[in-house]
Amino acid sequence: MPPGWRKSIPAEALLQLRQRLERLSPKNPERALQIAAMSQLYGVSATSVYRALNDLLKPHTVHRIDHGQPRILPRQEMERYCELVAALKFRTTNKKGRHLSTRRAIELLEDYGVDTEQGHIQAPKGVLTRSTVNCYLSGWHLDQPRLHRPPPAVRFQAEYSNDCWQFDMSPSDLKHIDVPEWIDPEKGEPTLMLFSVV
Repeated sequence: MPPGWRKSIPAEALLQLRQRLERLSPKNPERALQIAAMSQLYGVSATSVYRALNDLLKPHTVHRIDHGQPRILPRQEMERYCELVAALKFRTTNKKGRHLSTRRAIELLEDYGVDTEQGHIQAPKGVLTRSTVNCYLSGWHLDQPRLHRPPPAVRFQAEYSNDCWQFDMSPSDLKHIDVPEWIDPEKGEPTLMLFSVV
């Protein structure tokens, strides 16, 4: 078998099995024999057969081919306008967390435009709506809670579980600094140490 190949039971066989099981009573021991025969025939466990039977007639979510893609504008343009709306909302946030509404940010973008490093950008009137922009702001993680969220802390840890870390402290004879004022001469001379991590 090629790598990544997954054993599966054809839908026709599952439908036939379901029809045979429907003819039997729920407590009939023949049901378990039918399931065992099907699992042995296709080389899967009995649990997999039960799971396949349950999934056979479940409704599946159906999306359009362009689900999640903007239809009113090309994706690049929509991303740029959403970034500008998010930037306007971010820059107008006060200490209480209040900021410009999406509707007002769109109005400013359509009426006056925004000066950026790439030049003056002004959105065409009537193309951007509040609900569409809000949907893409949250979908592309440009909404206010995510923009104001602090970056995640990076833990100091080994990449692999068996990695060894060695901390080395060695006195430095080659480096000298002026004695700081907070050093107490009664406690002895301070030693400058070099720290290295391997």
